[in-house]
Amino acid sequence: MNPHPLRILWLWLCLLISWQLTAAETPKGRIIGGQISQHPAWFKESFLDIREDTSEAAAAGKHLILFMHLNGCPYCYRMTEENFKHAPYTDFIQDNFDVIQINIKGDREIAFDENTTVTEKELAKLLKVRYTPTVLFLNADNKTVLRLNGYRSVRDFEYALKYVQEQAYLQTTLSGYVAQHPPANLYHLRQHPQMQAITDLSGVASQPLLVLFEDSSCDLCDELHDGHLKNDEVNSVLKNYTFVRLDAGSSEPIIDPEGNHTTPHDFAERLGLSYRPGIVLYDKGKEISRIDGLLYSYHFVEMLRYVGERHYEKYPKGFYDYLDARTASLLAEGKDIDLSK
Repeated sequence: MNPHPLRILWLWLCLLISWQLTAAETPKGRIIGGQISQHPAWFKESFLDIREDTSEAAAAGKHLILFMHLNGCPYCYRMTEENFKHAPYTDFIQDNFDVIQINIKGDREIAFDENTTVTEKELAKLLKVRYTPTVLFLNADNKTVLRLNGYRSVRDFEYALKYVQEQAYLQTTLSGYVAQHPPANLYHLRQHPQMQAITDLSGVASQPLLVLFEDSSCDLCDELHDGHLKNDEVNSVLKNYTFVRLDAGSSEPIIDPEGNHTTPHDFAERLGLSYRPGIVLYDKGKEISRIDGLLYSYHFVEMLRYVGERHYEKYPKGFYDYLDARTASLLAEGKDIDLSK
């Protein structure tokens, strides 16, 4: 006997009402912790012809800084407040650099060089900006002499400023410059229960591998150990990895994930890592992603998930495609996401 059409309609309406009530009981989560930066008044008011800006800076004996930021970015806010507005070297920046702010989602037109005129957001893609803030130091020839991905501590940013102002980039890398001018308070490498002492990284690179680079000049390594590495969620995700820490100042022999005989120092230099603590994430013998700037908990954990749980296979174009999907899923579950912790 076939069900009566009215009975089917009644059941369908009941199911619809039930679904609506369930949805109403699960309010959408919120993204919190975003902070809007107010840039210093002494940032340059530019017509955004970068060739002209670098020429003007050079004529005044300066370098040009492009401060690439994002509205609501907590890292940009922290760097603006600590490094540009309230640092002890604010006068040094104004005397030796012109600073131009660029919103990586902005629509202002920029003439970057004689062949490139694009919007701010198009320039960010062209320059492969993956972190905000990204800081580019340009010389008189409009060439990038130093790139900083992400937040730097007040002390580390001062090193970067002096490195560029002295034109030490003509002789050495930033990490080499820091090694030549070591800080008064040296960092002593700390242990973690999940670290493994492995010198042949090629033997473990077929599975997720996390390589942490630290050295004695690291200014934020204690913050990493006292923060993320004591976080239960981080330690749970770390179980997906072989976790190896290297002293980036060491000349002891190792074999890198690709099978090259090298040293931790030379390995870090070849990777172009200037940030400490720097983290490089491998799987199946290849670098998948890296953390070469400060990340707060949400971004840090999700970066580890992206590689450790192999979400990169579903989102091969990059971490932020995965992060967008992950964020949407958590918000739909009614969970708040705090970007500032």
